[in-house]
Amino acid sequence: MAAGERVGSPSDSAAALVDDLYNFRDHFVEYFGLEKAGDKEAEVQKKMEECLEKLELMQGDIRNKAQLQLLKGRILNITSKYSQEAEEALSKAVKLDPRLVEAWNHLGECYWKKEDISAAKNCFTGALNHLKNKVSLRNLSMVLRQLSGPPVEKVKLIEESVERAKEAVQLDITDGTSWLILGNAYLCQFFSAGQNPKIFKQCMQAYKQAEKDPITRGNQDLHFNRAVTYKYQEDYQKALEGFSTASQLDPSWVEAKTKEADLLTHLCEIQSMVELKGKMKPKKIESMLKGLVERELALYLSCHYTYTNGKSVNLSYCKLSELQPKVNETKIVLGKVVCSINSNEPAPFVFCIIDEDQTCICVMVYNLAQGAGMKIGDSVAIPEPLMKKHSILHKGKEINFTSIHVDTPRSLVVNGKKLGINKEALVVLSVSTVSE
Repeated sequence: MAAGERVGSPSDSAAALVDDLYNFRDHFVEYFGLEKAGDKEAEVQKKMEECLEKLELMQGDIRNKAQLQLLKGRILNITSKYSQEAEEALSKAVKLDPRLVEAWNHLGECYWKKEDISAAKNCFTGALNHLKNKVSLRNLSMVLRQLSGPPVEKVKLIEESVERAKEAVQLDITDGTSWLILGNAYLCQFFSAGQNPKIFKQCMQAYKQAEKDPITRGNQDLHFNRAVTYKYQEDYQKALEGFSTASQLDPSWVEAKTKEADLLTHLCEIQSMVELKGKMKPKKIESMLKGLVERELALYLSCHYTYTNGKSVNLSYCKLSELQPKVNETKIVLGKVVCSINSNEPAPFVFCIIDEDQTCICVMVYNLAQGAGMKIGDSVAIPEPLMKKHSILHKGKEINFTSIHVDTPRSLVVNGKKLGINKEALVVLSVSTVSE
């Protein structure tokens, strides 16, 4: 050993042992590949038990008992499941040395797994009283979003959650986990505070930064939550791939598999119902469409259309077949509802309309109040429709269809009447926190 080189203490050696355990867990997919992700939990459990045995052999030489309990607690806290032994060890560590910030953070994570949100919050705020650190900040961000309260209070908690996550990122802009939790906070803020497009963009940028970190790239939550955003954007190809990757990273995660399967089934059904014109009989369609334009279009076209924001625009009638894949400005389409398409998700509400040329297209309406959906036979006019073309290839299934995207039901005219604010209810989507 070179002169002056420091000799590692037993405590340092034990800490390195535990650090290696966490490194093994965090980089498992990077080391062994996605195809081995299903073995991760069992392999980490095995390595955890080996680490505990080694610590037991070393514990007699570790004089700092608070540090010893911290190391034991860290080992037992390595998995995503709650461990009472971990809680006991970490509780001892903070009692022996209340300044052990790392122990407070791990104890807070223990309470989080136990679903004791209040106790978790106390641990993270307590740690921040001793030292401003990224782990406490991002975990506090996660906890704040889970606290209950009236709607106004919830919005404030989510705003605070965003601020704490931002602080965590500022302390280490290379930490992907902090970026992931910031993305999740932005996603919650988007759906709780008026769906501001700027916030949605910030959410996607945070997820993009998170993926640069190899540790976070192997986190199923990143792929799952980003898939939720892709689905909302109607980028169904990326949504399906995201749910699939999340389920590969954690094969025991039923929700990820269910989301993927449900979305694929839903998209297949949309394609089928568009092609079959809602499975409606030809004579019924002819009867329903008879005189549609002459009889009803005048109800929608006076000399202009006025949006809820006061914007006024002159509109001209456009057939569904004439729509372009963009916002069709100054145009209005008109059709009869031939079917609605059920989904396990609350949004969007999906139905198909058919126009005078018997062109059928699906319409996706967001932020529609429960029970306010369109019924078969309703006449629906859509001003300045945003048309999208979808082409999806996933697990051997090829799906192609065209849709009209509607942000709010208040822009629709149904049976000659503009829908009111009572038909609108902002969508709320859940964010996964399995392993934030």
